Amino acid sequence: MPFIAFARPDIGQAEINAVARVMRSGWVTTGPETRAFEQDFAAHLGGGVQAIAVNSATAGLHLALEAIGIKPGDQVIAPTLTFTATVEVARYLNADAALVDVDASTLCIDPACIEAAITPRTKAIVPMHYGGLACDMTAVFDIARRHGLYVVEDAAHALPATCQGTLIGQLPSAAAVFSFYANKTMTTGEGGMVVTRDTALAARMRTMRLHGINRDAFDRFQSRTPAWYYEVVAPGFKYNMTDIAAALGRVQLQRLPEFVQRRQQLAARYRAELQDLPLILPADAPPGETHAWHLYVIRLADQARVTRDELIQTLSDAGIGTSVHYVPLHRQPYWRDRYNLEPKQFPVAERAYQRMISIPLFTAMSDDEQGRVIAALRAALR
Repeated sequence: MPFIAFARPDIGQAEINAVARVMRSGWVTTGPETRAFEQDFAAHLGGGVQAIAVNSATAGLHLALEAIGIKPGDQVIAPTLTFTATVEVARYLNADAALVDVDASTLCIDPACIEAAITPRTKAIVPMHYGGLACDMTAVFDIARRHGLYVVEDAAHALPATCQGTLIGQLPSAAAVFSFYANKTMTTGEGGMVVTRDTALAARMRTMRLHGINRDAFDRFQSRTPAWYYEVVAPGFKYNMTDIAAALGRVQLQRLPEFVQRRQQLAARYRAELQDLPLILPADAPPGETHAWHLYVIRLADQARVTRDELIQTLSDAGIGTSVHYVPLHRQPYWRDRYNLEPKQFPVAERAYQRMISIPLFTAMSDDEQGRVIAALRAALR
């Protein structure tokens, strides 16, 4: 029986044609297609945001923290239950990460833990919208306002989630950073997008995105008048998106509504057919809100008769791929050793980690494939 991968990108002929068109155009790096993608993405979100395309969400987070002025010795608060990219970018700037626990229901950052972690060195909060469910941003912004902190959203999972009826990316944070990695809700293969309403931050991130140069290569090389001159105004980075990736992204963005609908269908079927098993199913979005359903993370309940690792092996034996999101950062050697972290400091994330499995959920998944996942889970947990 064919193996069901944990995730598989949904790439069609339209995406292939768009990439081929760019490859025939004579311009494959950052140029008109990337600009068009930025404009399309900003228009999709609305609310007057500016969009800066980058080669990864990690790059976007780094640019955002650099642009808001994070300096050596500053502190950035983020959840322990996230990918290392969320906080490694603070270390790029010689700042420190303060890791905190998550909410037991949503697995998003716990606002009470944010408040408890604030010190005179704290400059920013980086909430991560776990699995596609928006954090309690009302509480996050309240804390940030009272303490004079920036908010930079790790929105890698969150396209197109909403909070208080507003799309993630339109909220009043300094910046929000989306990921277009291969398994995300839309993909450019590798890539990301930073959005902000702050024109100064946008200008800084555009400059730092490409070596600190004050002109794009496309402007310099395509101008009909002599335009070879440029200036390096800062020691920037190499974080630009290519037109090949942008062409893929523009088609994927057009398909995003159908992608979201399919993910919602898959999530609803999982909920309906797994709810009688000894599992804690992922929290749904509040009424009237949108869950992006990037991940479907189940947790074994107390009455389950198998361990997490046994269930992963059983599913693997049945030809079903899974993952775990995430090994909490307090368990990772670098973060553990640098900050002397122990599991008992993060009881919610630690308990969730011991019991969680991410099961397949992707738009190219067929009904029959999902049926196989459900049947295997029922056989293992009945």
